[in-house]
Amino acid sequence: MKYVIAVIAVLSFLFFYEKFEDIKSYNEVISGTNLMATVNYLASPELSGRLAGSTGYFEAAGFAAERFKNAGLLSLTGEDYFQKFNIEYNEIKGTPKLSLTKNGEKLKDYTIGEDFICRGFTGSGELSAEVVFAGYGISMPELGYDDYNGIDVRDKIVLVFKYNPKWKMQGGDWKDGYPREKSRIAREHGAIGILFVSLPNDKTPQEPIASVLAGSGEQDVNFPQLHVDLPVAGDLFENSGKTLKELQTGIDSSKAPQSLSLKRGVSLSVKADYEKEHPTVNVVALHEGKHPELKNEYIVIGAHLDHVGRQGPVYFPGANDNASGSAAIIELAETFAKNKISTDRSIIFALFSSEESGLYGAKHFVENPPVPLEKIIAMFNMDCIAHGDSIRIGGGKTAPMMWNLAKENDKLYTRMMMNATWGGGGADAEPFFDKSIPTLYFVSSNSYTHLHKKTDTPSTLNPELFEKLTRVAFLTLCDVTSGEFSKEIIVRDSK
Repeated sequence: MKYVIAVIAVLSFLFFYEKFEDIKSYNEVISGTNLMATVNYLASPELSGRLAGSTGYFEAAGFAAERFKNAGLLSLTGEDYFQKFNIEYNEIKGTPKLSLTKNGEKLKDYTIGEDFICRGFTGSGELSAEVVFAGYGISMPELGYDDYNGIDVRDKIVLVFKYNPKWKMQGGDWKDGYPREKSRIAREHGAIGILFVSLPNDKTPQEPIASVLAGSGEQDVNFPQLHVDLPVAGDLFENSGKTLKELQTGIDSSKAPQSLSLKRGVSLSVKADYEKEHPTVNVVALHEGKHPELKNEYIVIGAHLDHVGRQGPVYFPGANDNASGSAAIIELAETFAKNKISTDRSIIFALFSSEESGLYGAKHFVENPPVPLEKIIAMFNMDCIAHGDSIRIGGGKTAPMMWNLAKENDKLYTRMMMNATWGGGGADAEPFFDKSIPTLYFVSSNSYTHLHKKTDTPSTLNPELFEKLTRVAFLTLCDVTSGEFSKEIIVRDSK
């Protein structure tokens, strides 16, 4: 197998030199200026963070579809380029509020986007109640661990760690630990709301971030879910005789709960409109190959268009995550279509909805493919590609032939690609990988500084890196769409 891969790499290198003069001018068409202009629009306040299914998201989808249409790409889904489906949807209305109280008297007001943030699938409510610390928010007496044992949380608001313990009890695994699961447990014990807090003993404790990843289960529309910053938790523990760091240390060292009632409370106000079934769309376009037979084989190159929306005056631009990947897809589509670049195989350009809530757009695509699934021979995913200082491409351990093509292209043109890689799919590539379709995952290194924060703005991006990574994707796409590489070699190489 190593011999086969080496031969393929050499052949691809020689083939690349043969096509060098022809493809060089197209490679240089890809422009960091154009990419940034698209990001500036997608990350703009008027799109309100592109929450999947929102007005802002549909404006972004319409913008992309119009770009595809004007470039001359074909639609696989009708005149509008939209692949339509329904999702679970929760839109936060107005400005959520949170205040510190003692005996019902307000002591301090907190600021949305600074001191706290709502979980994307928060319920609605106007509450004022005492706060009880309930550790990791786990109730699994069958494993000998129950954070709710011996404490009364009825009509109280619980404060719990956002994540599950890194250690395990003998006899089984923790449940999923998603916010919906921890909220369900708190509610079943009588709580009326929940506050999540990051682990204070982590090397770099996570600040409150916006997220619409909720986990499975039914939505409780009357159960507020907020993520508070560590200083807010510190206010709640004032005069309790304990600190959050001490409690995490004690729980983790003893593997036993240390729950307690606090001498502080909060008042909060949240309004959210929930729909179990709400429309959204993937945006899908086709650049048709020219070979009479190979044009019926397809490479999908995709990125997720959605982000995490708005909460009151605070919106989450999602410039790197993932306006960057979406802009690259549009730029690549226009490069192929407007320049009438001839490929043997066909290319499907896809912008997926609902990645942030659970890869639902990509999952819908593979379960309802616009072309026969067995004819899709590879998938490239572009996610968070413009912040950082170098290029990383995943999939090298499971699709080494394609990864080596990317590496050769990097050596010729960009010299920014790291040798580090991984196997499998990841993010929107995962549903394709699960269907035995070889995948590459394009991402920039050190990419997540501003992940899901209001600071993920276009000003934080690296236009040179952005341009060069998109060019590597372009050149590798040219290689894989060529008849020089058979479907059998690509598929066999990925196994």
